[in-house]
Amino acid sequence: MAEERAQRRLAAILAADVVGYSRLIELNEANTLATLKERRRAILVPLVAHHHGRIVKVMGDGVLVEFASAVNAVTCAVELQNRMAEANIGLPEDQKIVLRVGINLGDVIVDGGDLYGDGVNVAARLQSFAAPEDICVSGSVYEQVKRKLDFGFDELGPQTMKNIGEPVLVYRVWSPSSTMQEYCGPVEKAVLPLPLKPSIAVLPFTNMSNDPEQEIFVDGLTEDLITDLSRTTGLFVIARNSTFAYKGRSVDARRIARDLGVRYLLEGSARRAAGRVRINVQLIDAIGGDHLWAERFDRGLEDIFAVQDEVTGRIVEALVGRLTAQPARNKPANLEAYELCVRARSLGLQTAQIAREAIFLLERAIGLDPEYAEAHRWLALNLWCGWEFWDEAMEPSRARAEAEAQRAVALDPNDAGNRWVLGTILGHERRPAESDAEFDAALRLDPNYADAWAMRSDLITLNGRPAEAVEHVRKALRLNPHPPGWYYWMLGQAQYALHDYKSAVQTLLRPETYRTTSRRILAASLAQLGRVEEARREAEMFMMSNPHFTIRHWAASQPFRDENVRRHFVEGYRLAGLPE
Repeated sequence: MAEERAQRRLAAILAADVVGYSRLIELNEANTLATLKERRRAILVPLVAHHHGRIVKVMGDGVLVEFASAVNAVTCAVELQNRMAEANIGLPEDQKIVLRVGINLGDVIVDGGDLYGDGVNVAARLQSFAAPEDICVSGSVYEQVKRKLDFGFDELGPQTMKNIGEPVLVYRVWSPSSTMQEYCGPVEKAVLPLPLKPSIAVLPFTNMSNDPEQEIFVDGLTEDLITDLSRTTGLFVIARNSTFAYKGRSVDARRIARDLGVRYLLEGSARRAAGRVRINVQLIDAIGGDHLWAERFDRGLEDIFAVQDEVTGRIVEALVGRLTAQPARNKPANLEAYELCVRARSLGLQTAQIAREAIFLLERAIGLDPEYAEAHRWLALNLWCGWEFWDEAMEPSRARAEAEAQRAVALDPNDAGNRWVLGTILGHERRPAESDAEFDAALRLDPNYADAWAMRSDLITLNGRPAEAVEHVRKALRLNPHPPGWYYWMLGQAQYALHDYKSAVQTLLRPETYRTTSRRILAASLAQLGRVEEARREAEMFMMSNPHFTIRHWAASQPFRDENVRRHFVEGYRLAGLPE
């Protein structure tokens, strides 16, 4: 009998799977399976055939594809991610099919129609390593395609992978010619330029307590460290929203630093038990790979805010030396009030119902600690958003919002957050000089306050300076690369005011802001582009969530300081078919 020999060949292997597949199945099994089947039929199969690939096997939510060429494999993967993103536009979050992809070039063993070996295993590990919507390739793929494709590659360094003998050099692909530009704006290279100042991101601390209820306390500790570091003019500090995007994820420190455009990372953990708190912190140079400083703090719970100040001081000294200390922020006198405020701030500004929940928590916090400035500030902002955006009764919320904001500044004029919230409310009360003074004070106290830069852009647009407003949002986005959706609302509004309708549509179709109140500006932008049918559809869907909206009331309620800008928005809303 002739000895059977395993057939081997060199192949580029693409492995892909669906992010959060189990959760999608649990939410809606029938819809998920039907959507996935349709995406395979309409997107995957034609693309693989076009790029001369072969689907080796489909495994539930995953797929393995073989290519004879690494160039074909990478090109197919980029087009696949773009087509999947296009298909997701306008879908609710719980219906989107999002992929992660890994590609390796290596030796494979052929058994009938199936493939085995390290060439396949590495591709599967790269797919697991990739973030949602990412494509990660091995060094062997990169060497084959780097001079042949108009794509960029971020080197993520050697990565140790399960059951793979040696570390694998990993690159992430980004595509400046992505077809998603038509929908979401130009794809920007993930590696942001480092600021001239020492730059740092504080990652969410790990809760080491057995009690999951302590998660809120640990998150609050992280947020307060970010706030206190942000007030140091000698540092460039990434905002909380962006660092918390990595909460619960195992991501290489160098990759996080590249994503956020910083050199230094602060990592830590905290354990709270029996009236004491133990905190471990370490400061990392993500470029040099060095640990610059590490320390453990074991204190009574009553000393928690002193520990925050000590950690902040040590970091500042390590990165920029001894500086003149900023005036201290108001600290809460009651720990329960602090935790209520942390819970309220974590809710964010999303819906009227969530705002009412935040107001309930903040009123309890103020009852426990009437001089807790931050609680008054967040209460003011939630009250203001209620009547400004979510059709809540104007009074008494309007007057009370201003009173609470004024109270916050009176209690703590050194907190930039209190200043910009008051500046926002005063601006909408048509008191521009006072509003400008508060925003100026906020950004003097904390030049890294991304929310202040973004929110001020709203008033600048209405003042007739949309180009300046765009720059404010760009500044905010650099400080907060993974922002809340309202940043894009502010950007789209400024782009519309600039008559840059195409950019406004690209911005306002981003999933972060699409299907929010910004939809009315999207409808106006589409109408100005002559896409009237789409504009009317978006206007109708906007009215489903905002049934009391009228152009007349909106135009009268906004603090325009430039009549031409007012008329321009009214014109767009009329073209889109919004009610007078």
